[in-house]
Order: sequence, then structure tokens, then C-alpha cells
Amino acid sequence: MFLIIFFLVGCASNLFARELPLEKIKLPPGFKISLFAGNLPNARTMVLGENKTVFVGTRTAGNVYALRDENKDGKADKKYLIASGLNMPNGIAFRNGSLYVAEIDRILRFDGIEKNLAHPPQPKILHDDLPIETHHGWRYIDFGPDDWLYIAIGAPCNICLEADYAQIRRMRADGADKEVFAEGIRNSVGFTWHPETKELWFTDNGRDWLGDDQPPGEVNHAAKKGQHFGFPYCHGGTVLDPEYGKGKSCKNYAPPAQALPAHVAPLGIIFYTGKQFPEKYQNQIFIAEHGSWNRKKKSGYKISLIELEENKPVSYTDFAIGWKQGEEAWGRPAYLLNMPDGSLLISDDKNGVIYRITYQTKNSPLSQRGVRGDLNTVPPSIPLQKGGRLIK
Repeated sequence: MFLIIFFLVGCASNLFARELPLEKIKLPPGFKISLFAGNLPNARTMVLGENKTVFVGTRTAGNVYALRDENKDGKADKKYLIASGLNMPNGIAFRNGSLYVAEIDRILRFDGIEKNLAHPPQPKILHDDLPIETHHGWRYIDFGPDDWLYIAIGAPCNICLEADYAQIRRMRADGADKEVFAEGIRNSVGFTWHPETKELWFTDNGRDWLGDDQPPGEVNHAAKKGQHFGFPYCHGGTVLDPEYGKGKSCKNYAPPAQALPAHVAPLGIIFYTGKQFPEKYQNQIFIAEHGSWNRKKKSGYKISLIELEENKPVSYTDFAIGWKQGEEAWGRPAYLLNMPDGSLLISDDKNGVIYRITYQTKNSPLSQRGVRGDLNTVPPSIPLQKGGRLIK
């Protein structure tokens, strides 16, 4: 049973702006970074509604937000609290007018949500028997081009062998026909589909405590159902686990399409499908590297680019760097979202903001919207529109 018990209305004057050093972010020539929205504690996953509403999931904050850019100036000017008090609602997806929200142990569905942002409807429980463990328990979900809802089920440990974990599962939109699509996946919290081949690609976070430089992080390509990607026996396609890898061979498992540096913590992954960026970026992979927590020297804290030829990676390079300065990290990129105008949104759960990356030539009317002045200031909180608090 759910109950929406009161409405919240915020005021911009109650909160303050603060500076973020966006001038430290380095991008290829022609690209600019600005702020799309601020004051979104622990902002992580993002999904776009049919009417261009940006929905935002969180992990520790327990909230789900909706953002609107009504005047189309590249900044959100309305913010709605769709739900609060949830159990790590990291995973969100949108399909046929409904917002799907994944808590640790269940999936909720808010029907007709874009017509009712100010008064969110009572959610329906789509699925309520997901594992309850919180270790790697925050979900990532999305709809594939086959209209199945895919769900990541992380291993409840650093390294272990537990039945019914370390998987990507899928189900019909109504919760029927649940099945395992891929396994041997330690902790994927980001996946997407190639816009042409319609095949699944996903990030996976490697195990800890094998040293600063082992094992590699992974970007994997699941071309078909039933593949095993190695966990807990083999990591990164080359590293046998010292405990679970005894008597095993990495040759028996699907190798990563692209190995990443150890401990960079890859989260969000997308194919760029807009038309604003130069042609070389079309249908190429962007990765949000959240950043290491257990290396002597920090790694990650950036957006990387994987270029493909004939559906295989041929290069792995930096696209946006600067959230890490020396051994201090002032931001942590988490997820990415293609926007209808061709811009790219990036969430940062450390600062509770969403950045916007654009590309423009010198003659473009967008050329005045780069990093300067008020664009690198977190705006005072957008007035919080009427919204509901979800009570279990």
C-alpha cells in the first residue's frame, strides 16, 4: 500500500549558489560544458520522457526527480519531486508514458507520469522479489529494443559464488516471462544497445584487493542470450581469480570488448545518437568513469570515448577530464543521457548536479553558451514544484 501524504513547495531564496570549477574540465576543441541543473543530491541515472522531461534517479538520497527546460535555454527551470523515501532508487526507465523505478528489491511503475508531475500517481508494484542484499544491490534498468525490461543483479560481495546473482535479467514490460539474459557479471550498473545492431553493451566493475593495477574494468558486448562473462572465476578476460579461478581457464568465458584501467568504476554507458557532435562521434561509446576509491593513485573521474569499427573497439581515449586534480577529486561523473537537441547530459552524484556538453562552431548561435560567468555556478535551487512523497 502506498500513500502520498503531503505536498512540498520549495523557494529559491532558501538555498544558495556555489561555484564549481568547470574551467578545469578539458574537452576536445569546439565542445563546451555548462550546468543543466543543480541541487539534486546524489543525482545518478537519467532517462528522457516522451515529452522531453528528464527524470533523475538517486542512490543514497532515496529520491526521484523530474526536470523541465520549458524555455529551451539549456537549463532546467522546473524541478519536481516524484517520490522520496525509497530504497536506493538508482534504476529508472521510461516506456509508453510510464516511469519505471527500481528499488533494491522491487520495481515500481508510475503511469501517465508526464501529465501528472505536480501530482504523481500512486505507483504500481510491477515486481517485488528481487534480492534484498544492499551490497551491489542498487539496480540499473532499461528497456531494450526488443521491449524487454533488463535488470542488473550485482554480486552481493567483493568476490563470491552465489546462485541467482551476478546476472543481467530481463522480463516483459508487465513483469511476465522473467529470465536470465547473461551471467558472470560482478556489478554492472550501466548498459545500452547499439543503435544499429541492437546488441547489448554494458560496463562491469572488477573485484577489489588484487592490487592497484588488477583486474581490469570491463566494457562487454553481449551479442546473444546465454553468455557468461567470467565472474567469479576470471576477471577482465585474462586474470584468473586466486581463489575461484583454480582449475578454470579464461578461454571458457566471454572476454571484454574493451578492458579498462583497474578500479576506474565505469558506470554509465551510451552510444551517442545525436546530430550536434561531429560525425566521428556518431554511434560511438561514451563511458562515465566514476573514479577509484582503493588505489594509491586515483584513477577514473572522467568521461572516456570508445570508438568502434565494424562493431569492435579500435580506440579508448579521454573525452572529458578535469574532475580529478592531482590526487583530489572535486566531482564524480556517473551517468549520461542523449538529448533531442544533440547535447549530452552528465550527472555528478558527488556535487548533485547535471552538466550539459554541447558542440558548436564559431558561427553557431550556441557559441555564446560555453563555460563562463554564471554558467559555472550551481543555480539557486529551482523552486520545487508540487510533488508527492512516497511512503511505504
